[in-house]
Amino acid sequence: MLKQPWMKNSFVYLLITIGAIVVFYTLAPALDNTTEISITEVITKAQNQEIGEIIVQGEKLTIVPRITETGLGLKFTSRMSEQTDIVSLLTENNVAIGPTGVQVTFKGSGGFGSIFGILLNFLPLIFFGGLILFMMRQAQGSNNQTMSFGRSRAKMMSFDKPTVTFNDVAGVEEAKTELEEVVEFLKYPERFLSLGARIPKGVLLVGQPGTGKTLLARAVAGEAGVPFFHISGSEFVEMFVGVGAARVRDLFEQAKRNAPCIIFVDEIDAVGRHRGAGLGGGHDEREQTLNQILVEMDGFETNTNIIVVAATNRPDILDPALLRPGRFDRRVTLDLPDVVGRQAILNVHSKGKPISPEVRLDTLAKETPGFSGADLSNLVNEAALLAARKNQKSINMPEFEEAVERVIAGPERKSRVINEREKEMTAYHEAGHALVAWSLPHADKVHKISIVARGAMGGHTTLLPEEDRYLWTKNQFEDMIAVTMGGRIAEELIFDEVTTGASNDIEKATKIALGMVKRYGMSKALGPRTFGKREELVFLGREMNEERDYGDHIAEEIDHEVQRLITEGYQEAQQILIDNKAKLVQIAEYLIVHEAISGDEITKLFEDGLADEGDQENPATPPQTPSPSTQPNLGGGFPHPAPSLSADHSGSPENN
Repeated sequence: MLKQPWMKNSFVYLLITIGAIVVFYTLAPALDNTTEISITEVITKAQNQEIGEIIVQGEKLTIVPRITETGLGLKFTSRMSEQTDIVSLLTENNVAIGPTGVQVTFKGSGGFGSIFGILLNFLPLIFFGGLILFMMRQAQGSNNQTMSFGRSRAKMMSFDKPTVTFNDVAGVEEAKTELEEVVEFLKYPERFLSLGARIPKGVLLVGQPGTGKTLLARAVAGEAGVPFFHISGSEFVEMFVGVGAARVRDLFEQAKRNAPCIIFVDEIDAVGRHRGAGLGGGHDEREQTLNQILVEMDGFETNTNIIVVAATNRPDILDPALLRPGRFDRRVTLDLPDVVGRQAILNVHSKGKPISPEVRLDTLAKETPGFSGADLSNLVNEAALLAARKNQKSINMPEFEEAVERVIAGPERKSRVINEREKEMTAYHEAGHALVAWSLPHADKVHKISIVARGAMGGHTTLLPEEDRYLWTKNQFEDMIAVTMGGRIAEELIFDEVTTGASNDIEKATKIALGMVKRYGMSKALGPRTFGKREELVFLGREMNEERDYGDHIAEEIDHEVQRLITEGYQEAQQILIDNKAKLVQIAEYLIVHEAISGDEITKLFEDGLADEGDQENPATPPQTPSPSTQPNLGGGFPHPAPSLSADHSGSPENN
């Protein structure tokens, strides 16, 4: 396929080269030193014995002078009619012919010389003809390139040497089982057909970013042993109308020629959005592309040997026709991994790396709730980079623990200079969060307290649940509101003033209270109902619009309930810190000296106190894990594990 255009272009270049050579040889005689003279002058020179030889070639005469003491002179040329006999002419003019006189030599004027002469005469026509042919070839190539817009850009992966298999995918066992069934059908169809089973035409992989949708598709390609076409949803749409639909047709034509096979469409929401939601009307390019996908997946031509696998993290915006049975029959959901899944993922990504025997992957799995597969992969890579930076031969536990915080909040801002008063305020702020969380029965366990700046955070208090949580209770929400208020109250109690560092805490508390009232029905005054219907304006990106299904009176009640929840949490946290002010001071002073505390030191500090703080060494353990951002997810479902509360004492409003 690649040789034919190359050969055509080479032919054109060869033709141009020949034309240039012909032009050179045409102009070469003009550059010669010979001078053309008349036939009369030729006879005169012959009579004067100045000519040694006359070469006759058709009408052309080449006059070679006689050799003299000064050497051979310049040659001359002349012309005569074909009816003239040069020998008779010389004899009539008393010119001796032969060895003692003028030598007359005859050369043929036909054959190749004649052909070459004809080519010389037609040289301009040949040259310009070749130039026009070259321009037509170039124009035809551009036209072919333009028409190639309608060809599919799907890449067919080689399955002879799979690089990723199901053994490389962990933490999504249910999803693996579903796709293993698809692979088995392609390998052993008779096992299913004998029972009258019909394999799904389409499998939709749904999950949050980083949960392993594309990795699972690569594993299917490695395991299937059949052609695997991979394309992104955005590759269908171009600037020309109808190109997307043409590429869909071409893709399925290629698939039919290579059936049985698998087509994987990554990020299908790029072309599969709900029709009629945009501004383009019926001629919208994405709608035409989606219509063609619908026809190909379930049109008049049915083909059970082609399975379409698609991935998206936005199933809510997909067109209902795309999700109905007969197209994407099966929806496989990839959730964030639990503690067992996280340990399995860490084991996969740790293979081939020099991991120290002291590293406890089960401990890291417990310290990373809410981490996706991509987060855990990045964690292992960050730990390896840290170990390489220290010129170590193996990756130790401190590097893993530091990597957890780097994944969440970024590297430590060691160059950030803060004065002693701000450092003291940060210490009391974080101590307030930790003390309230330690004192409340439904709050998560305090895992880490630090006043080391990371990213936009001046300090943070990490709370981790003792086990993975999928449901939240009203008591847990109320205790979380109180915990978020602990930092601000500690500042008021010790310094009799508040700072901008609590702005993020107040925002989190407000979101929790709003979720309790409007989404989870946890208000006694308003009862078990939801308020407001959130809609996403698809053509405006991520802009959200809430449709109010309640009146102004209910709106006032909602405001009152939110204010009540926050006030009650504030008062509860305030009472705890007043009753335990001595412990608050003790924790803050320890943080000022040591900057971070975690693990068993936290238990010892809260339960027994540090009897001799001056003898305590700065903990050698690097900062351990903060949990991912886990304020209640008001976008739907239940919130993830407890948050890492932070304080920013920079005083800059845009950082709050």
